Amino acid sequence: MSQTQRVGFLLVDNFTMISLASAIEPLRMANQLSGQPLYEWVMLSETGQPVRASDNIMVTPDHGIHDCGHIDMMLLCGGVGVANARSRNLRAWLQQLAHRRVKLGALCTGSYLLADAGVLTGYRCTLHWEYMAAFKEAFPQLETSNALYCIDRDRLTSSGGTVPMDMMLHLIEKEHSSALSTAICDMFLCERIREGQEEQRVPLRHLVGSAQPKLAEVVALMEANLEEPITLDELSHYVGLSRRQVERLFQRHVKCSPSRYYLNLRLKRARQLLRQTSYSIIDIATACGFVSTPHFSKCYRENFGVPPRDDRCGRSAPKAEEISPVMPELELNTRLESARGEPTFASIPL
Repeated sequence: MSQTQRVGFLLVDNFTMISLASAIEPLRMANQLSGQPLYEWVMLSETGQPVRASDNIMVTPDHGIHDCGHIDMMLLCGGVGVANARSRNLRAWLQQLAHRRVKLGALCTGSYLLADAGVLTGYRCTLHWEYMAAFKEAFPQLETSNALYCIDRDRLTSSGGTVPMDMMLHLIEKEHSSALSTAICDMFLCERIREGQEEQRVPLRHLVGSAQPKLAEVVALMEANLEEPITLDELSHYVGLSRRQVERLFQRHVKCSPSRYYLNLRLKRARQLLRQTSYSIIDIATACGFVSTPHFSKCYRENFGVPPRDDRCGRSAPKAEEISPVMPELELNTRLESARGEPTFASIPL
């Protein structure tokens, strides 16, 4: 029997409910599908008093931070105005957890509180894109990523929305098996587990602000013309600027050339089509504005580290021998049916 891992969720005022639920539900389903108490979770607040989520739902925690008992992993659930939750008491408690080698993580904007306690120094981290500019300004010494989530040794940080589900599924796969994470994925009608290195889609206005309407116009034209890319001269003409002015706008506000930004847009679109459709690689290359498949493959490999053919499915199907021994009664799904050579059916209630 696997040892039960006890996970704490620290709620602060205005925390985001969808991020909390997205993190807890994979743990619940891991227990249900495995038939074992792999995870146990507790809700905490700093004082033990009820906390109101950003959707106005009041949640009564199980404990305050000083009477929660043993914790294997602590996740801070942030939301709007997370900086208001800072306190000397919370900072000292997080430092104590770090000293005891407890895994520390954050959902949505919770990374701010970890950074404020000094327990993210030397770690790669992320948080919701809407708070990223303020975070970088407050903690310029930290390695902040635009990734969906970051798992760096014993630190786990995630952007908001449903991304915590991907992070927890990745963790379950690492700690138990790909068969279990795949089965959970299927139960939640989740097509795939997103990789941590995938970037958040940040609206341009939050990268450059509303003071750069011409830059926003250029990017909008790029996004509307992925299959037949427009030349930089044409883009400049459409927005009423010179080529040199457009290049300066990109270098100043986006930190790359217009052509590099345009190429990244096309490659990101290609990756979505590769992982979410059955289109041929030739068709995807054409749909994303590449004149030849070899050129597309070369650009794809340089950008993502793997050729498009290897990235086709994103995740490979689990092998029969990879099924965790803690799941003797679990009939997984059709991916495992072919591996076992016999039809099986899962009828596990949500």
